[in-house]
Amino acid sequence: MKPFVLLATRAEEQPADEEYALFLRYTGLSADQLIRVRLEAGPMPALDLDELSGIFVGGGPFNASDPPEDKSAVQHRVEAEFARLLNEVVARDFPFLGACYGVGTVGTHLGATIDRAHSEPISVVPVTLTAAGRADPLLAAMPRTFSAFVGHKEAISALPSPAVLLASSPLCPVQMFRVGANVYATQFHPELDVDGITTRIHAYADHGYFGADELELTLAAVRRAAVSAPSLILQAFVERYTR
Repeated sequence: MKPFVLLATRAEEQPADEEYALFLRYTGLSADQLIRVRLEAGPMPALDLDELSGIFVGGGPFNASDPPEDKSAVQHRVEAEFARLLNEVVARDFPFLGACYGVGTVGTHLGATIDRAHSEPISVVPVTLTAAGRADPLLAAMPRTFSAFVGHKEAISALPSPAVLLASSPLCPVQMFRVGANVYATQFHPELDVDGITTRIHAYADHGYFGADELELTLAAVRRAAVSAPSLILQAFVERYTR
């Protein structure tokens, strides 16, 4: 088979390695079938889409809505690399699934309004499929409403017309959307389990996602409901696009 690629941006070793392990587990792919590229460590290599089955994007520390002067040189590089890649991905309608940072990358490419009006604290939220989501082949196995892990400082407030809204949550109107037939982005994390998000809570405790005295409350918030359905999206993506 032609491999998939995971484009990652986490600099912290433990959450970065766990993210890759979670994608391997829930996609069912082996390490030679899911190639990890750590963009925070170096430039994006040339990707020949004809030699790939699809592309995944993990979450990360970058916010598309940050002022340019607040962005590091690495973030500016990564954003430019994603802009070039998405020009080709969207034009070819190539299989792409961006988790969390996928909203920032694909949303920016579309000219979506990305701001902090619909941020969500690290927690478990109910995500509900739209009519288009219920009809989407990638989401055929998903219940109409399911629990998912979230935690993001920015989100899409206004989705341009080329995109199709697939799912929403009470505080965040755009939890998942599609461009064309094969380019997807989620605001929630389909790759996470409770152990994985616990690692991230500890790793990013001083990154402004919650207050200094809210660690235990945040840990409790991600345990208040069972989360299992979102990983079905990763499995479905691999089943649909492997070639």
